[in-house]
Amino acid sequence: MSITTSTGNAYLNTSRMGIREIVRRLNAALGPTLVAGLAGAKDKRISHKWAKQDGPEPNAAATRRLMDGYRAWSEVSQSQGDHVARLWFIGSNPWLAEDSPVEALMEDRFKELRVAVQAMTEESFTG
Repeated sequence: MSITTSTGNAYLNTSRMGIREIVRRLNAALGPTLVAGLAGAKDKRISHKWAKQDGPEPNAAATRRLMDGYRAWSEVSQSQGDHVARLWFIGSNPWLAEDSPVEALMEDRFKELRVAVQAMTEESFTG
């Protein structure tokens, strides 16, 4: 898989952003319950706490999922729009064995998620 300009930009932007800002943006885009779920948290309200400046920080595994989730969100929403990106996150996906991108994140299937993002953003429906 080659790195496109939009993929590189999404990676750099996500890497430069603090985890609290990532959580705030994901909460606004996907809703806090879905964000907590994709991070693997059992507390459905934890993403509100993570977004607060004085709140707890997510553990390393949740941070990785949140960062990869935000990167995927950024790329798909820039390519297809926010509404399509939200539906893409929760719908079954043929590049993820009919699981949703949220399920792939919860299971740490990051490489598979990248393939699904690329297929959606480049509309390359082969492979």
